[in-house]
Amino acid sequence: MTDKELGFVRRYIFSTDHKIIGIQYILTGFLMALVGGALAMMMRMQIAWPGRQWGFLEALFPNGMAGGIMTPEFYISLVTMHGTIMVFFFISYVLVSGFGNYLIPVQIGARDMAFPFLNMLSYWLAALSALVMLASFFAPGGAAAAGWTAYPPLSAIASAVPGSGLGQTLWLLAMALFIFSFTLSGLNYIATILSMRAPGMSMWRLPLTVWSYFVSAVVGVLAFPPLTAAAIMLLFDRHFGTSFFLPDGLVVAGEHLPHQGGTPLLWQHLFWFLGHPEVYVLILPALGVVFDILPAFTRKPVFGYRMTAWCYLAIGALGMIVWGHHMFVSGMNPYSGEYFSIMTMVITIPSAIIGVNMLGSVWGGSIRLKTPMLFALGLIAFFGTGGFGGIFLGNATADIQLHDTYFVVGHFHFMIGGVTLLGTYAAIYFWFPKMFGRMMNETLGKIHFWATIVAFYSIFLTQHFIGLAGTPRRYYAFIDYEFLAPMRGMQTFVTFAAFVMGAAQLLFAVNFCWSLLKGRKAGVNPWRATTLEWTLPSPPPHGNWTGELPTVERWAYEYSADEAEEDFTGQTVDASSVPVTF
Repeated sequence: MTDKELGFVRRYIFSTDHKIIGIQYILTGFLMALVGGALAMMMRMQIAWPGRQWGFLEALFPNGMAGGIMTPEFYISLVTMHGTIMVFFFISYVLVSGFGNYLIPVQIGARDMAFPFLNMLSYWLAALSALVMLASFFAPGGAAAAGWTAYPPLSAIASAVPGSGLGQTLWLLAMALFIFSFTLSGLNYIATILSMRAPGMSMWRLPLTVWSYFVSAVVGVLAFPPLTAAAIMLLFDRHFGTSFFLPDGLVVAGEHLPHQGGTPLLWQHLFWFLGHPEVYVLILPALGVVFDILPAFTRKPVFGYRMTAWCYLAIGALGMIVWGHHMFVSGMNPYSGEYFSIMTMVITIPSAIIGVNMLGSVWGGSIRLKTPMLFALGLIAFFGTGGFGGIFLGNATADIQLHDTYFVVGHFHFMIGGVTLLGTYAAIYFWFPKMFGRMMNETLGKIHFWATIVAFYSIFLTQHFIGLAGTPRRYYAFIDYEFLAPMRGMQTFVTFAAFVMGAAQLLFAVNFCWSLLKGRKAGVNPWRATTLEWTLPSPPPHGNWTGELPTVERWAYEYSADEAEEDFTGQTVDASSVPVTF
């Protein structure tokens, strides 16, 4: 069927077109980011000016901001919901589900995903999970308040804190829906990549973006089920009297609870068995995006193509067996700690190779500093900075000292926040012309980049030093701790930088909306890139290719070949007309 024959509802609402579903994910993710970002601003206001009265917030949160002053319980809810929304409902939706859906079929030469109806179902389950998560703000007692890791017993006892009631139950239901949706999408990605590639598109001709989504999907499918089981077990502990995660001897509000035989450590194992691979589920697509962008703006082939793909696979495999380094302070056997330390150090090897390959892809190129390229280069910087901090936290001895300090906050924001955020923006600025048929404004894009990267370093590099000084994370206020008095000025500086960061993202929103309506019209291939999607109209029609599917003649990154008339050679160009270089 053509686009017009589908009608508005089938075309834009309950669409089975992978491109529309991808855009739906992207828009949903950015709406959730608005919420998650606003929560972060409120947290920073409390940390910089604890106890100050903010009258305008009382109307929005009459219980949490009674009299305009934030309560400790509400602050913990903000911490919990900010982390949950940004990790699972922003980055996962936009970068993994959004761009994964949009790019995989058009980059491998398919008309759609392997299971289009299942794809639509995945999105609506994801949208429902987002609504359930937001609904927890309106539950009696407020939103969940056990941290984004939902450690028991705080998350397992409904009377522990105000947010431990219905708010925590909604959190668990939302996560179960999210995981179900994400797993369905992962299976769809794997089936599509393995079985629907165009003629000639071998695995070693796939763009590195597709390779990254393939490994990310495999890791996600393997890692998510344990957390699904854990969430169901936790619901049983909360509502049906089981004791999977609750030991005996617990006393709450003077009442001895009847639970016995369980252990909170079981939850930690199950959570981090998903939680650590989730880092790679999010980061690998960001790295893949950059490997597609670098050659387009250096006009030279990717450096170390096959080695990079093997490194993706190595990271995916090693990422499944290092979860215990999040639990060094849980009292684990020292030999187990030594194993997790060693394996965590081993995973730095393929990560370092990827970093070298990214730099090698830039080295000697004819660099064009367009906005997508700026964000790609910024990602390389963040990958190095975040990786350096990870060396400390992967070592049990150092981690025991730094655990639960702002050093950890700074580190994981660089890796799971910064690398993925810049990868997301790089992808948007690069593929916006293909998605909507218009170019984004370059000047606004560059202002957005520089404001973002300067503010991000100001916030999270500073937090490394605040953490080294011993400042614990998740604390409501630091005014009672004299040894932290020298850090108060730095905390205020971080808060001002956070507001600059927030303003920069609003500028991006303005650019996105303005460009959507008034941006300069884009041609088929405005970046003069080589992969298959750049042979399609901008935007591509339903079904992508109107005639026969393309035949792939060469790998994905043929730039500046000696005998070619132009400085790029698309994957469909006849191999007899221009020699294949790889």
